[in-house]
Amino acid sequence: MDIVTLLPFIVLIGAMFLMTRSAKKKQQAAANMRNQMQPGTGVRTIGGLYATVKEVNDDTVLLEAAPGVHLVFAKNAIGAVLEDAEYNRIVHGDEDGDLKGDTPIVPDDASSLTGPGAAADPAGDAGIDLGKKDAADDAEPAPGAEGAKSDDKSGGDTDAK
Repeated sequence: MDIVTLLPFIVLIGAMFLMTRSAKKKQQAAANMRNQMQPGTGVRTIGGLYATVKEVNDDTVLLEAAPGVHLVFAKNAIGAVLEDAEYNRIVHGDEDGDLKGDTPIVPDDASSLTGPGAAADPAGDAGIDLGKKDAADDAEPAPGAEGAKSDDKSGGDTDAK
């Protein structure tokens, strides 16, 4: 056999090896993260639930989602172990002062976009009525429409064959 015919197979096997190797590394890192959980740390489950670890067993974790609300989860259901500062920022809304600076606060409405002395109608469009009119008011025929042939095909005349 020629080396040129074997080259695609070699490249394919090499790519498969590299993909499985990176996936195994990610799985190993996730397992190490789950094994390092200790009671009192904040976690996020794969479903998006933020809770505090109360007890760690071999395959399960006892979480406290709210005071007095205890939940049992599989260790595989823990998506991330959070640092204390990040957990407090997300769950309790504690801010470290990052946003409390000279950053302007954006209002919920657009009232601040117009000043108190801004003219309500700078282009003079106040006289235009954009509402609907009666059909009788707009019943003027278009020029040349008297002799136009209508496309009413409800009388049985169709173009279908």
